[in-house]
Amino acid sequence: MDFQDDDLAVFAAEGAKALPAPDAAGHVSHDGARIWWASFGEGPAVILLHGGMGHAGNWGWQIEALAGYRAVVIDSRGHGRSSRDDTAYSYQLMASDVTAVMDALEISRAALVGWSDGACTALVLADQTPDRVAGVFFFACNMDPSGTTEIDGSNPLLGRCIGRHRADYAALSATPDGFQPFAEAVQKMQASQPNYGPGDLARIKVPVTVVQAERDEFIRPEHAAYLAATIPDAELVELAGVSHFAPVQRPALFNAAMMRFLARVSPPSA
Repeated sequence: MDFQDDDLAVFAAEGAKALPAPDAAGHVSHDGARIWWASFGEGPAVILLHGGMGHAGNWGWQIEALAGYRAVVIDSRGHGRSSRDDTAYSYQLMASDVTAVMDALEISRAALVGWSDGACTALVLADQTPDRVAGVFFFACNMDPSGTTEIDGSNPLLGRCIGRHRADYAALSATPDGFQPFAEAVQKMQASQPNYGPGDLARIKVPVTVVQAERDEFIRPEHAAYLAATIPDAELVELAGVSHFAPVQRPALFNAAMMRFLARVSPPSA
């Protein structure tokens, strides 16, 4: 039976599956921050961008599925092993961090797999520099504030997720006691960004797969359908039985959708 952690009990206790040993890893200095990255395998580049307050290690279940690709994971600024300065968070800034890593690793073009905040960052990057992006797998995020639902603070999954993020931050960050101000800075960005209108979405020129979990705690299904209908030639995929945390709840389900997307936009090396 495929691994399942629908209630996030394993994730809360242990985190995601550990990343394998990377072929290379390091930091890139960019715009007041040091951005950590790690690279696995060879082939067309795929960059995985994690969600807000998480870190690159949340992709542990996905790396082994990416045989035939060069998989690159990045800790967003201030997350995980990456540092930040006092500059306010924005998805445009985090997209420019990704470009800086691509430049340092001599990656001219990559497919982007984004989860939550990482999905916003990926689509903003595709808007800013479409020649660098083979396509965007856009999972579990909104592109304007109307796309979110009212958060149910009593949901135990949310508590388990935040507890995991807090523990991982303390273990990885150079400022281990700074989770609360860091989280507040991220949440301030999320409250008003991104704010793309239909005209902004219509100018996206790369292939996009909008992926919505059946039980997503944050994103309205109507918003996902709107994004898929408004972004030119985008497709909508629903993941049944999972929530905002699908990559760690049912990785085989998530990975199958991810690999179908990649086969379409950037076939793997033989």
